[in-house]
Amino acid sequence: MKMQGLCAAVLLSLALPVAAIAAETTVLHCDQVFDAKRGKLTGEMTLVIEDGRINAMSAGHSDPAGGAARTINLKGMTCLPGLIDSHVHLTGETSPTGYTDQFRWNVADYAIRSTVYARRTLEAGFTTVRNLGDGDNASISLRNAINQGVVPGPRIYTAGSAIGSTGGHADGTDGYRADLQGDPGPKLGIINGPDDAWKAVRQHYKDGADLIKIMPSGGVLDESSSVDNAQMTMQELEAVIAAAHDYGFTVAAHAHGAEAIRRAVTAGVDSIEHGTYMSDADMKLMKQRGTWYVPTIIAGRYVAEKAAVPGYYPEQIAAKARQVGPVIQKTAGRAFKAGVKMAFGTDAGVYPHGQNAKEFEYMVEAGIPNAYALQAATVNAAALLKQSDNMGSLEAGKFADVIAVKGNPLDDISLMKQVDFVMKAGVVYKEAGRQVD
Repeated sequence: MKMQGLCAAVLLSLALPVAAIAAETTVLHCDQVFDAKRGKLTGEMTLVIEDGRINAMSAGHSDPAGGAARTINLKGMTCLPGLIDSHVHLTGETSPTGYTDQFRWNVADYAIRSTVYARRTLEAGFTTVRNLGDGDNASISLRNAINQGVVPGPRIYTAGSAIGSTGGHADGTDGYRADLQGDPGPKLGIINGPDDAWKAVRQHYKDGADLIKIMPSGGVLDESSSVDNAQMTMQELEAVIAAAHDYGFTVAAHAHGAEAIRRAVTAGVDSIEHGTYMSDADMKLMKQRGTWYVPTIIAGRYVAEKAAVPGYYPEQIAAKARQVGPVIQKTAGRAFKAGVKMAFGTDAGVYPHGQNAKEFEYMVEAGIPNAYALQAATVNAAALLKQSDNMGSLEAGKFADVIAVKGNPLDDISLMKQVDFVMKAGVVYKEAGRQVD
């Protein structure tokens, strides 16, 4: 074997857990199983895992006849489908030096750290994520590395860079001095008009993105003045969405303001992210159009907390964080009562990666039942991804993405913060609360 090939083999063996080369058949004995479709527990179940998928499920404790199998006894635990976070940013993480790091760090610095964030996310029980915005397409490379077994992490569906307007929330040069601003264009996701919109989407297709993320409203963490003003015209929105749907992409829309939400939903987006100032009329329209809502309550709570820490954010950002933080959780509760369909998402990276499950507690505080909160992170999020045939519930034929927690999360949702067992595609990454190497 050539030295280059030997090094690659050694790196791969270090990256993958021992379970990746274990017996082809694995049997899981679960005391309880969360039926994500019905939102109920089913009692004791046996799951037979083969070739990365669930081969069979049966009630009670049983061992398949014939052949050697690895058996894992999850006594006293509830098994659930691997969780799906519909809104993360795995290539960055909150920091009081974040706004100056961008002038000191190389792309490689962000890429290396993203592998750590990816592992934390997986070990927290999130086996699949939608990555909604990055720089330099780092999340596309991270997705590829995970898929190839080079580093451990969740299954990633990535939007690459977000698409927005000059000076808007997607424009990474907001706040720069004039000689550094330049004039970002469609290749970097910055558009001004329908023609630019088509070019930006086609560039994303060329880059290998899985979906499109747009920024039709202002946001919190950029250095502009508004958190909620409309920043894309109807013509731009219609062009982006038409182009995206032509290429088989779904479209996620970051939108805090009511007008931006109305425009995005009317133009045909698949999901509204954050939705802080969503009006009753917006909710009615979303129900009519079947638009998904991804609340990200934890992000609003976290930025409001950090805005109270002197110097954590530039003052312009701190002011917007104080404005949004107290509102977003109440909006989520109103939207649930109004019947807007909801998928779980957290905006991870705005807060430290690996703490995603705090969102469950905040959802329940907002008046959302435990069972629905869990469904939002399983069957609902799978439907948003258009991956219901592969994930979102524990059923024969689907990916063997299985997690387990001690006790009953339908009684105590905080248990979701203490995931003791994580399997993704039949490979065990965490067992008995410990990382599997």
